Amino acid sequence: MEVDVLKRVPVREQEPKVRATNFDEVCLGYNKEEAVAEASRCLQCKNPQCVKGCPVNINIPGFISELVKENVEGAYQVISQYSALPSVCGRVCPQESQCEAKCIRGIKGDAVSIGKLERFTADTAREMGIKPTKAEKMNGKKVAVIGSGPAGLTCAGDLAKLGYDVTIFEALHKAGGVLSYGIPEFRLPKNKVVDKEVENVKSLGVKIETNVVIGKATTVDELLDEEGFDAVFIGSGAGLPRFMGIPGENANGVFSANEYLTRSNLMKAFDDTYETPIIAGKKVAVVGGGNVAMDAARTALRLGAEVHIVYRRSEEELPARVEEVHHAKEEGIIFDLLSNPVEILEDEEGNVKGMTCIRMELGEPDESGRRRPIEVKGSEFTLDVDTVIMSLGTSPNPLISSTTKGLDINKRKCIVAEEENGQTSKAKVYAGGDAVTGAATVILAMGAGKAAAKGIHEYLSK
Repeated sequence: MEVDVLKRVPVREQEPKVRATNFDEVCLGYNKEEAVAEASRCLQCKNPQCVKGCPVNINIPGFISELVKENVEGAYQVISQYSALPSVCGRVCPQESQCEAKCIRGIKGDAVSIGKLERFTADTAREMGIKPTKAEKMNGKKVAVIGSGPAGLTCAGDLAKLGYDVTIFEALHKAGGVLSYGIPEFRLPKNKVVDKEVENVKSLGVKIETNVVIGKATTVDELLDEEGFDAVFIGSGAGLPRFMGIPGENANGVFSANEYLTRSNLMKAFDDTYETPIIAGKKVAVVGGGNVAMDAARTALRLGAEVHIVYRRSEEELPARVEEVHHAKEEGIIFDLLSNPVEILEDEEGNVKGMTCIRMELGEPDESGRRRPIEVKGSEFTLDVDTVIMSLGTSPNPLISSTTKGLDINKRKCIVAEEENGQTSKAKVYAGGDAVTGAATVILAMGAGKAAAKGIHEYLSK
């Protein structure tokens, strides 16, 4: 295959008109020939900046150099020293603002498609039956991990490789956290990718107990004092949705994006053979502009609705990944930008029948560095919708912090933890991911799980 070193090898995708009607994966990934050609564009820098842009510090030139030699197993073993979830990261990481943003090849021409190469490596290794390497011997110490999302799985995987006896406690009936209930099938297939990555973590010796709600079934103190665990990592995420507090928000047909996506993903409402109730809606408004808003909008579209994204700033300020916005537009989602809801209208039966919005204009930048939206007086208009999905961010569920003595939280109800080692205000208790930062990305949660595993290992090795 001929390679233009300045241009990345394009990746195949489902056609927009076709994929807007199904839940199959949008991006089809590289085949071997394409992956080897793309890998050959890497400059193998002596001082690789891409690694500094990766929250889990994967040796990127190391795994790419194995791909150039067509050694997929070698490439996978390099990645799995650093990451427990490479098939996931290759799909959902914002590479364009992390590793690829720092790629030297990208100064003149396109950055190397590091994410797509990671995805190819992990997917191919899985098809070949290659597993990560287990610890040679156990060290006799036990660690409890709360939550089986990206932070918990990463922390558990890293500790298991160091010889710890690790048990993950998961509140839901299925492991994976946000990977299972939050990110839709068309971006992250569950059976093919998430379940297999969880199996890989289990193959390291990690035990996962589902349907255990910490703070109800048992507490952090009981895990330490009565159940013999030497340390606890809290990676319980941020599952508590935010609402706007506007009139009509309790109408039938108003969802949080969390609930909507959980019904669709974890309870398979998108599949006709499951009887999970979900309001498909003929005309749906999604309020918000992040990746979760794009996920909810693209799910509603596939369930047969006309979908509007209502966001109070302009396209430049949209927090979602550029790729997500691009895909949403290609599929036919309508963007009502510089608009903000002021009231949800309901009919006699209490069902949504419309949403009144007001036009916004942008003023001076606020503390986020984005320009502050200001209402334009007298510019109200009504959107004719029957379903509203609120995607305004989430905060941690206070159940664990309220049942754990001596655990400090901040004013946003997030657990306070040291960034470099995950240590909380309570001895032997570590935390990371969305439970600490509020809603963020999969890879940042993984970085926090990794840091905490290192912190726990340092503490228990003393």
